[in-house]
Amino acid sequence: MTLLGAVGLPAVGAGVAAAAGGTLYVNNAAGANCTDSGSGAQPAPYCTIGAAAAVVQPGQTVEIADGVYAEDLTFTRSGTAEAPITFRARKEEFSPGGGARIGDWNKPVNGLVVKGAGYLRFENLIVNSAFQKPTVLVDGAHDVSFDNIDVSGGTGIRITNGSDKVLYGRGAFGYVQGPAVTVDGGSTGTVVTTNQIQANYVPEMTGVLVKDAPNTVVVSNSVTSSCFAGIVLDGTSTGAVVENNVVNTAKNQNSACAAPGNATGITVGANAVAGTKADYNLIDPSSGAAAYKWAGTPYTTQAAFTGATGQGTHDFVASTWVQKGPDAPVDHRIDSADENAPGMLPTDRGGWAPVDNPTVANTGTGSGFRDRGAYEDLDTGSAFTPAGPTRLLDTRAPIGVPTAKAVPAFGTVDLPVTGVAGVPAEGVTAVTLNVTVTDPQQDGHLTVYPHGDQAPTASNLNWTAGRTIPNLVTVPVKDGKVSFYNASGGTTHVIADLEGYFSPKGSLFHPQGPTRLLDTRAPIGVPAAQAVPAWGTVDLPVSGAAGVPASGVTAVTMNVTVTDPQQEGHLTVYPHGDALPSASNLNWTAGRTIPNLVTVPVKDGKVSFHNASGGTVHVIADLAGYYATDGKLSYRPAGPYRVLDTRQDTYWESGTRPAGTVPAWGTLDIPFEVPGATALTLNVTVTEPGTEGHLTVYPHGGAAPNASNLNFLPGETIPNQVVVPIKDGKVSFYNASGAPLHLIVDLSGYQAY
Repeated sequence: MTLLGAVGLPAVGAGVAAAAGGTLYVNNAAGANCTDSGSGAQPAPYCTIGAAAAVVQPGQTVEIADGVYAEDLTFTRSGTAEAPITFRARKEEFSPGGGARIGDWNKPVNGLVVKGAGYLRFENLIVNSAFQKPTVLVDGAHDVSFDNIDVSGGTGIRITNGSDKVLYGRGAFGYVQGPAVTVDGGSTGTVVTTNQIQANYVPEMTGVLVKDAPNTVVVSNSVTSSCFAGIVLDGTSTGAVVENNVVNTAKNQNSACAAPGNATGITVGANAVAGTKADYNLIDPSSGAAAYKWAGTPYTTQAAFTGATGQGTHDFVASTWVQKGPDAPVDHRIDSADENAPGMLPTDRGGWAPVDNPTVANTGTGSGFRDRGAYEDLDTGSAFTPAGPTRLLDTRAPIGVPTAKAVPAFGTVDLPVTGVAGVPAEGVTAVTLNVTVTDPQQDGHLTVYPHGDQAPTASNLNWTAGRTIPNLVTVPVKDGKVSFYNASGGTTHVIADLEGYFSPKGSLFHPQGPTRLLDTRAPIGVPAAQAVPAWGTVDLPVSGAAGVPASGVTAVTMNVTVTDPQQEGHLTVYPHGDALPSASNLNWTAGRTIPNLVTVPVKDGKVSFHNASGGTVHVIADLAGYYATDGKLSYRPAGPYRVLDTRQDTYWESGTRPAGTVPAWGTLDIPFEVPGATALTLNVTVTEPGTEGHLTVYPHGGAAPNASNLNFLPGETIPNQVVVPIKDGKVSFYNASGAPLHLIVDLSGYQAY
């Protein structure tokens, strides 16, 4: 779809020329074998854009290779409504801009001019024009669109002399002399949309000037004009739409102007107000100027403007840049635009689709989560929806696989996780599963990772032959699936129970602790020190305890440990009041101490622990955090990536840590180079411990709390997922045992503002 088609602008005055079709090529690179006297075929392309423009026919596309083309260009040939002519360069990957430059700082040109022509499309170009020359000039043209055209030098872009149905979208402006965008001379139906407009040169630095140009649309632009007007409608520019713009006229975008009278955000002259609509704009007041001037009257606040004119009902006069953090004010750009405004494009300035920020209420129209201005906020993360526990995979049954069959040695199982068990079919970024390995024939480990990726070096479960071992896993989702890799020389069965999923909608995490909530030996969380009886259940109040709010909590994350079990069995942690599910969270053999991280929905302020064994068992639960209906943190899936293996040298920005154990009763502080992270999701593995003990993972800078994350016996390898706050960019790992041990740490995601 062309940009023009995307905004639904009708073509007018269709010509009668037949469509030629095909592609012409321009490439002036050394070795391209270019010639301006040929046919423009790819083996012998034109050397100049002008040569192609002189012969191009309706329906043809001119593909322009990367390079600098120091040409003064005037386009006079027209396409037709059914067969426009397109001039296209390569778009830069993952960023705005293109690979072909018309002039540069060393070879400026006299601009790009469209004169009297129609049905033209220009895509992914950079134009550098000479001083006081128009950078892009549309003169008496019709049905012309510019998509992702960056301009600098010269006098900006001008649409004039009765031009009609011209669209300028997803462009950027730098160091132009005069208004960055001028629409005048009776031009009609112009659309200026999704541009980064920065007017910052002399003598005139207005962002957008519309004069005597009816029915102009100025939508979703980010406008900065240092101490000059942002958007101005003057003369008979009636019937305009000014929506979804972010306007900052402050000095250097953050300071008051010495003479703020010229720095009004949006100005609409008396002869331009008829039929004009201004709404859903965000105007920064830092310049000290009036936010609006409507028919000659200035207004400093949105309330005064709306009260007097009926315009700007959804406007904000507030900061246009908000730093993220725990005390950050509302960012009024986010998820608040009028999606139904004319001229809205399907993607932002960089070509990115809209993203729903889970920490911000959707207040816009349509989908509700379009952002104001030229750019979408892409650093949004995901929210959590607790679900289950529901069994998604059991290779013994079969569940999630076509037949009951153990995973072969070095084999992989791909499991669909979206569109099943209440998980949405789209928008899911990660799932949380309780994964159990049982009946493994040889020592090994299991790696759970995004489908389609190469299996990483990270591990999620480590086992010895014959051992049943569980672990909580949070893993990114790709193609609606996750993969399980059996890194051992023997078969094994794998079980996976859904605990929840991450998507744009859901609950937000609040790191807390680690703090002990339950210990049946103490007693903590129970009235008396007493083991949980065979087939017995303990109900634990969690709302209102240890910093968890009394209401609004949807789920809690706890490190749960079973100790001193009298018989083999398993533990199921589930929402209070629900029927006991068939899923398990911990599996044990008699006498064995075993931990596992659990994220469980909260009902009635409580969660329940069921001892599915014929003997008594003690249960310990340490709070890692809770999920609530509101908050400012969201989850970013990552990896899994190996951060540390103490058996090998580790290279950090702060220096090298030589291979070596964590000493008895020693603490290892690990730096994590994850900007903005407030809590980490880690898979932590202890291996080769010299004696029985436990590991405590906690935020750097404090004393080790009375909580544990892994319990181990001499010589064994045991993993567990850990969710832990990060402070000073570090996390601390305390070896609470009388002998050294080795430690392996893999990162699978993090929470950030």
